[in-house]
Amino acid sequence: MREKTKIIVAVIMTLMLAAAAQAQSPVTVKMTKGRAQITSLKGKVSMVCPGGKEAFYLKTYDFILPGCEAATGPDSRVEMVLPDRSVVRFSEKTKFKLVQADIGARGSRSVGISVTLGKIWTNVRKSLVGGSDRFEISCQNAVAGVRGTVYRMDVEKDQSAVVKVYDGEVSVAGVSPAQPKAPVAFGPPKPVAGPTVIEGPKPVSMEQWVYIVRSMQQIQITVDGQAQKPRDFTQEEDMDDWVKWNQERDKQYGQ
Repeated sequence: MREKTKIIVAVIMTLMLAAAAQAQSPVTVKMTKGRAQITSLKGKVSMVCPGGKEAFYLKTYDFILPGCEAATGPDSRVEMVLPDRSVVRFSEKTKFKLVQADIGARGSRSVGISVTLGKIWTNVRKSLVGGSDRFEISCQNAVAGVRGTVYRMDVEKDQSAVVKVYDGEVSVAGVSPAQPKAPVAFGPPKPVAGPTVIEGPKPVSMEQWVYIVRSMQQIQITVDGQAQKPRDFTQEEDMDDWVKWNQERDKQYGQ
């Protein structure tokens, strides 16, 4: 009788733990190493990949492979989940490239995303592997590296940029200016000569500036690649539809 009681108790405990684990993960996405998956899409988002002759429109649950470049149209936005379950979102009229999305056997990661125009929001899963971990968002004049935080980067047409941190901290470093590139026109998919090369994350020399930007701070990067010192910002001055939507989506992921 005692043995039967022990078995029943063990079964009940197992079911309770499984239910609790499921409740903590309201959004479930099956991920594959080396690529990102579209989990939410509004409007039109076109993409061209290495070797492709034409751009094409993305759909929810499509995959984005490293080397592919995408552009969101007017009144459009897209969310993708990376193999480490970090979440990245792009606002309207944003151009970006998934440079790298590798996850090692022990959980180490090497992720790089390059933005040439527009807004990106990232909710990065915390790393457990230490120094071998790399998660970088870059634009022409700066690269922002993190291990686990919530932040955004806005890139203007003149390549000035702002990085805002909502949780955790971000190391923002200057990079050598790249040659300016002609902007890619937004519109329906059409034949192209081939994918353009977008600079990915670059190594930072000791002569270049580096700032640690902490929670509820922002840093402005000017057209010539110089940075103003980080300053505080408030939720009231920052709140808009883009921020509100991202925060609501983060809650759905339990992050």
